[in-house]
Amino acid sequence: MNFQEKLQSLVERIEGNMSAESLKIMHKATQELVASGIQEGVLKTNDQIPLFALHDQNGSIQSSEELLKQGPLILTFYRGFWCPYCNADLVNLNKHVQEIEYLGAKLFAVSPELPVYSQKIISTQRLKYGILYDSNNQLAAQIGLKWFMKEPLKSLYRDQFNINLNQYHGDQEWALPMPARVLVGKGGIIKYIESDPDYRKRPNVDALIKVLKTL
Repeated sequence: MNFQEKLQSLVERIEGNMSAESLKIMHKATQELVASGIQEGVLKTNDQIPLFALHDQNGSIQSSEELLKQGPLILTFYRGFWCPYCNADLVNLNKHVQEIEYLGAKLFAVSPELPVYSQKIISTQRLKYGILYDSNNQLAAQIGLKWFMKEPLKSLYRDQFNINLNQYHGDQEWALPMPARVLVGKGGIIKYIESDPDYRKRPNVDALIKVLKTL
């Protein structure tokens, strides 16, 4: 079973166990995010990545300036340790770490979650790469990925799914990044970027690797 088949199986299993009302709320929220035009505001290939200095899961500062001196940089934005689609995507990326590093690049996941939760997902999924703490989704916002959860989706997550973003993020925003992947080359120039308002959709890594091989 390939990655896309696993994703489809995951969608069917999760949504098959949800009530019709919950599914209606979630699908409507996704449709509204798509219709909002958020994709139009996302940075494009050949744009420059914003400079950043973020703490990793161990509290060490990782700056884009220093990382890019070492070679290409790959950032993958995910919603949280509680998101099964994010977990599947991170695990799939984990299979490509050796190849990515062989090609001279460095991979980091990026999340608005507090480092304690990043440590949890690294341990649980045995990730071979670090996770950067994007407080208040500041970097995600600069790239164009940040969006704010509204009712009734907010209540559904908090009251029925027991997902409290206030606790996980350490803020009161109830904001998330669109899942996205960014490959940054020399000079901080974006060489590849993809994102999707539908959190269930995650791309194969092949296209990114293909571009990475050209750098």
